[in-house]
Amino acid sequence: MADSIVSKFELINSKEVQALINDKGSNFKDVKESVSWRPYSSELAVNSKQALWLKFDLKNNSKDTIRNYIYSDTPSNTIYQVFKNEIKVFKNGRLIPLPKRTNKSDYYFTEIALDPFQTSQVFIELHNPLNKKIDPPTLNSKLSYWETLHNINAKQDASISFIYIYIITITTIFIFALVFWLRLWKKLYLYYIGYLFFQIIYGFQVLRTTSASFGNLFTYFPTLSTSAFQPVQFVFIGFYILFIKHLLKVKYYDKLLAKVLSYLGGFCFIYAFSHFIFSYFFFGNMFAETVFIIVRLIIIPLNFILIFWIIYKVKHPLISYFIVGQTFFFIGAVLSSYVAYAELNFVPGHFFNFTQAPNIIFQIGLLAEVICFSLALGENVLLLQKEKTIANKELIVQLKENQALQENMNRKLDEKVHKKTEELIKVYSEIEKDREQKIKDEFTQKIRETEMIALRSQMNPHFIFNSLSAIKHLIMTSRNDDAITYLDEFSALLRGILNSSKHQQITVEEELEILELYLSLERSRMGSSFSYDIEVASKEELSQYQIPPLLLQPLVENAIWHGLQPSLKAEKKLSIIFDTSDDLIITILDNGIGRKESAKKKRLHEAMGTSLVQDRLTLFNHLSDKSIRLKITDLEKDEVVLGTKITLTYET
Repeated sequence: MADSIVSKFELINSKEVQALINDKGSNFKDVKESVSWRPYSSELAVNSKQALWLKFDLKNNSKDTIRNYIYSDTPSNTIYQVFKNEIKVFKNGRLIPLPKRTNKSDYYFTEIALDPFQTSQVFIELHNPLNKKIDPPTLNSKLSYWETLHNINAKQDASISFIYIYIITITTIFIFALVFWLRLWKKLYLYYIGYLFFQIIYGFQVLRTTSASFGNLFTYFPTLSTSAFQPVQFVFIGFYILFIKHLLKVKYYDKLLAKVLSYLGGFCFIYAFSHFIFSYFFFGNMFAETVFIIVRLIIIPLNFILIFWIIYKVKHPLISYFIVGQTFFFIGAVLSSYVAYAELNFVPGHFFNFTQAPNIIFQIGLLAEVICFSLALGENVLLLQKEKTIANKELIVQLKENQALQENMNRKLDEKVHKKTEELIKVYSEIEKDREQKIKDEFTQKIRETEMIALRSQMNPHFIFNSLSAIKHLIMTSRNDDAITYLDEFSALLRGILNSSKHQQITVEEELEILELYLSLERSRMGSSFSYDIEVASKEELSQYQIPPLLLQPLVENAIWHGLQPSLKAEKKLSIIFDTSDDLIITILDNGIGRKESAKKKRLHEAMGTSLVQDRLTLFNHLSDKSIRLKITDLEKDEVVLGTKITLTYET
């Protein structure tokens, strides 16, 4: 009788309430028509893959509209109110996203309204995927609803206030750390802001499990938040480990310890990612508690070992901050794990019997640790400033010593010069002979350099002719916009060629820049049928090698104009590979028509690039202490031409 409920009515062990255990997501019509209903008692056991269904009749014998409130702490519950042919559906629970919840203000009360003299049949589907201890549902009057709601909010007020303080404090420190990182760009501050950022996310995750309304962001994504709850903790632990490694400069004291910390940090990230993927997409929270216990049984002893290892090996001035901060963290982690395992937060009258006790305890340890490390970062700035001051003083002293040493060396040098003057006069004739020979050698070298310049001058007209032909082709085919774009890029390329031609040698990195611009022009000219890719591990390594300018461009040009352009293949591919694993090896691959077929087509225009490159390499190898070997290979399979491969090997 809805109108006779004064306070609250216990649904469990009531003869008016029937129960049914069924698979989660079962059809309501099938459940309604089931004949397996039995009395609802505490003996019914439901696992995370099942749902507990309750049904009872609710009648209003009064002439007023009666509003009752069903209380359920189950993470996901759906209520069906059946009146004649009308069915009303209500959804609630902490795992139901806020936009889909019937009650937007809280997740544990659902209002059931009955008109005067109305009788409704009520079905409740309860699903507990978290396997957490929950209270049986009750049917409450309006007065009991407000009293219970008031008691819940009053019980949570202190916990919610602390969570807000935690989030605001960590966020404030995060902003300061972010400013430091943006100014200094050091890994130390990057790891610290990562450590703080995921602590902030953890704070909002804990806030979601309370009745707080302001800033409760994860009520919109409850399933995501639940699956990411443990992974987020391991992510900020991973950042914390890397932060400690850099703060205490562990590598300078023990390289093995530094490696262990790096591996442990990496393990935390991998575990967090794997745990989230399996939890969110596959198993839900079926094994969450078991994994929680197992991982902590591994991590906590390992933490003990690493703490003592660090204390024993590392003698950094900030080690005391680490010891204090780690102590707070360890106490919070162990105590929160014990409270969660023993479920002390559910024991009435116990010291830890308050909302989210395990998480609050853990957050207290984290907050104390963060404050310690914030102070450590401040102390670190002072240490760096002191080290800088000491280094400057030592530098001044060293400069003075160097000046005195230089003056002393100059005096001794003057004495030696005076003594050697007579000896130099005696050997003057020999020097004159050497000088004449040197002049002859320099003259010979200048002749060879002049020949190389002449060869380079042949390269530029050849390339310019081909490029102007391309522009002419675009204009004749009415591709005016492409011709203008091609001309702009061609002028930029020509400027680069002229600049590089001023030098006898340029770096492979500079040659690559010119080559990339040239390939861009050719792709504009040839269209989508032509594609190219350049594989290079590090452009910085290419800057270590010197080659004659415009060495690669003629080879690539030949590959395009005489190998790829005449090809009838739908995809014309060019690959350039820079291998610096040993000495530099440059490989140019094309899937063109091959040299034999190309030779048949060279009637009006004879490609000069390859022969010029070979001549230039001969001069370069003669004048330089390094050498470059050129090899051209025809790619064939079963007498079918696959393309051409050009290999340039740089030998020191």
